[in-house]
Amino acid sequence: MPVTIYDVAREAGVSMATVSRVVNGNPNVKPSTRKKVLGAIEQLGYRPNAVARGLASKRTTTIGVVIPDIASPFFAELARGIDDIASMYKYNIILCDSDERIERELHLTNTLLEKQVDGIIFMGREITENHMQVFTTASVPIVLAGTKDPTGQLPSVDISHYEAGYDATRFLLERGHKRVAMVTGPLVDPLWGMRRFEGYKKALDEVGIMLKDSYVYNGDTHYESGIAAVEQFLSLVDQPTAIFAASDEMAVGVIHGLQDRGLRVPEDMEVIGFDNIRLAEMVRPRLTTVVQPMYDIGAVAMRLLTKYMNNEKVDHHIVLLPHRIEERQSTRAEVDHNDDIE
Repeated sequence: MPVTIYDVAREAGVSMATVSRVVNGNPNVKPSTRKKVLGAIEQLGYRPNAVARGLASKRTTTIGVVIPDIASPFFAELARGIDDIASMYKYNIILCDSDERIERELHLTNTLLEKQVDGIIFMGREITENHMQVFTTASVPIVLAGTKDPTGQLPSVDISHYEAGYDATRFLLERGHKRVAMVTGPLVDPLWGMRRFEGYKKALDEVGIMLKDSYVYNGDTHYESGIAAVEQFLSLVDQPTAIFAASDEMAVGVIHGLQDRGLRVPEDMEVIGFDNIRLAEMVRPRLTTVVQPMYDIGAVAMRLLTKYMNNEKVDHHIVLLPHRIEERQSTRAEVDHNDDIE
């Protein structure tokens, strides 16, 4: 049988209320009594029952986190930001991998709610009507991280994917490129997949360059999409001179695909990625990329959740963090001023 608070009280010769005060760090206990209780706890190997304490206080100090792919460097960094802030506020984390499947996302969210977590941070690609039904009827606060719902109803922390896609494309155009191709994320994703692509289109349109379907490859964010995109682009008569990949993993695939065909980066083809995962520093040439503040997104999302859980004032329920471009060796350092885009 597991050791109970009653066993500790009997061993120490005190009341169960006194044991509870010691366990919960209440200062109103005599030092000699505290010493007896702690000795009994150590001797019996007592561990407080977190479930029972949660039922009594109606708080479990536990947060559920739903993550699309635990192997992804992007989401791993997000989760690290969440965990650091959770630890600061003395919350425990239950981390769940949804394997990027909508039905599993919904199942995991409902399971976490059944386990009486105090709040949930959700990371996923597309927020559907089924998601909204679960989220808006939940009895605890839910904050979205690295995504947002189409209605803007739910609290969320993210970047402007539209502006980031525009800035990445403009970065290449300002280097004199007129044939800029893109390896997109899943365009069925209306938030970051489509929005980055729309930013790409806006940058082209702004300088009077017509979008060519052959310059767009619909990828899935993974390395293999970058390899396949190169095969498509190099089969064209008018090959692109620069490629914007909507994820760093795809950008690395692009670089390797070009190198496998005997082309040099950036001399023959410039490449820019998106996310700034650790892989961007490991590939050669090192990858120029849009820096998405992954750790900060997770940390800010967790802090926002603590405000909702503790009924603190929330000034803005939708938080957009800044992005920037980190220039490395996959793009040329100098701009071709003889062919600038006005």
